Amino acid sequence: MKILITGVAGFIGYHLAEELLLESEQIYGIDNLNSYYDVSLKKARLSQLNLNSNFKFQYLDLIDSLGISQLFQQEKFDCVVHLAAQAGVRYSLENPQAYIDSNLIGFTNILEACRHNQIKHLIFASSSSVYGANIKVPFSVSDNVDHPISLYAATKKANELMAHSYSHLYNLPITGLRFFTVYGTWGRPDMAYFKFAKAIDQNKSIDVYNYGKMQRDFTYIDDVVEAIARLIHKSPQKMSANINSNACYKIYNIGNNKPVGLLRFIQLIESAMGKKAEKNFLPMQPGDVTATYADVDDLIRDIGFKPSTSIEEGIERFVQWYQGYYH
Repeated sequence: MKILITGVAGFIGYHLAEELLLESEQIYGIDNLNSYYDVSLKKARLSQLNLNSNFKFQYLDLIDSLGISQLFQQEKFDCVVHLAAQAGVRYSLENPQAYIDSNLIGFTNILEACRHNQIKHLIFASSSSVYGANIKVPFSVSDNVDHPISLYAATKKANELMAHSYSHLYNLPITGLRFFTVYGTWGRPDMAYFKFAKAIDQNKSIDVYNYGKMQRDFTYIDDVVEAIARLIHKSPQKMSANINSNACYKIYNIGNNKPVGLLRFIQLIESAMGKKAEKNFLPMQPGDVTATYADVDDLIRDIGFKPSTSIEEGIERFVQWYQGYYH
């Protein structure tokens, strides 16, 4: 297959491209290499991918509608995995326009290109943040998600609605993935686990929000990639008969189905690094949630796979990579 991965220099995009190249797929990647976090890390990921002759890269921004349109017309992709987005909950409080440009206008450009170029399957990244103020756990894809508590979450909910309408109107098979706190090697420096490791490594204190009374469904990157790789070959079927929609559309949670307390998570990083962290206990940040917990029954039923890498194993792998990469 010829597969386009947007955001290919990003954390998940890089790992997915690497895995699909091992499966001898043809991978075309685009990225705008923005400076939201360390650009040199993104370039280092790309340098790894460029070692494979089946990989092609183009510097391209999602808001460049003409560039996106021309790329699709020239390359004739079979499948698109859309992972590019402006990430981060707290940054959306400071720079909302970046989320409108990338997550709404950029996603519209991808949908339009897929519509006009007979794409067989579009997979796009949503987020567990769409569950917002929900208190029922575990979070199920059938739950109401009408109460986002950050602009980032609101843009991801909007993506899901936009995708459904395009699927219904233009017979476009689309799968959305709600990722739950993805972590691992070659990870994102803006995320808490990476910040914790860096601060501990440099003998600096770490900020622990909500006084440590948080739980996250941490999902290791290899499990996320395995789920996406399987779903690429499983186009969604028409929605259930009790919904008057022509959409071939499906949403999945991609989570470990096993929440871990924040203090336990920090303890594992300390243990792997052989150092204790000095902790600054602080109140909850705006836009944050107390707990996340993924119901993955649909994923198990449809592709026979459940993320299962333990937090102990995942943290050990990450710290080994971190120490090797930065030292």
